[in-house]
Amino acid sequence: MAEATKNTKKKSAKKTTTKKTAAADNRTEAKTRFNTALEEAKAGAAALKAEAGDRAAGQLAQARDRSEDWVAEAKVYGEQAKDKAGELAVEGKAKASDALSSLGKMVSDNAEAIDEKFGTQYGDYARKASRSLQEASTKLDNKSIEEIGEDAREAVRKSPGLAVGIAAVAGFMLARMFGGGRN
Repeated sequence: MAEATKNTKKKSAKKTTTKKTAAADNRTEAKTRFNTALEEAKAGAAALKAEAGDRAAGQLAQARDRSEDWVAEAKVYGEQAKDKAGELAVEGKAKASDALSSLGKMVSDNAEAIDEKFGTQYGDYARKASRSLQEASTKLDNKSIEEIGEDAREAVRKSPGLAVGIAAVAGFMLARMFGGGRN
């Protein structure tokens, strides 16, 4: 009986050892599978990261290309605007010169009438004003747009208060001229 108990214990110990070995084998297999799945997940994440990087690089390159196109277009529009502004400035200079000349001629033509109505002293003032207007017209014709711009900047530097006043009056007059019919 003792031998039967020994055999039973041996069988029981064998079963326990077999169970422990089986459990250890199962744990080892589970760890191996888990580690394999973890490595596959890391590889998948790395592949997704690389793909996202490639896509981002493509989008960045595309954005740079568009940006360069927009900059080129802006430069073209800037040049066109600069050319148009130059044309308008030349046209404005010619109109201002013509207006000064016409005003000078009109004052000169009316100098005799001023002599008769108000006296020769006032007629002389009119003639002097006419000559000044004619000279201003000639000076304006002879100057380039750049020289006129520099003269204007110099005038503003010398007397900024006067420049602000002139700008205010001009703004008021333009507002009255273009906004007068809105009332």
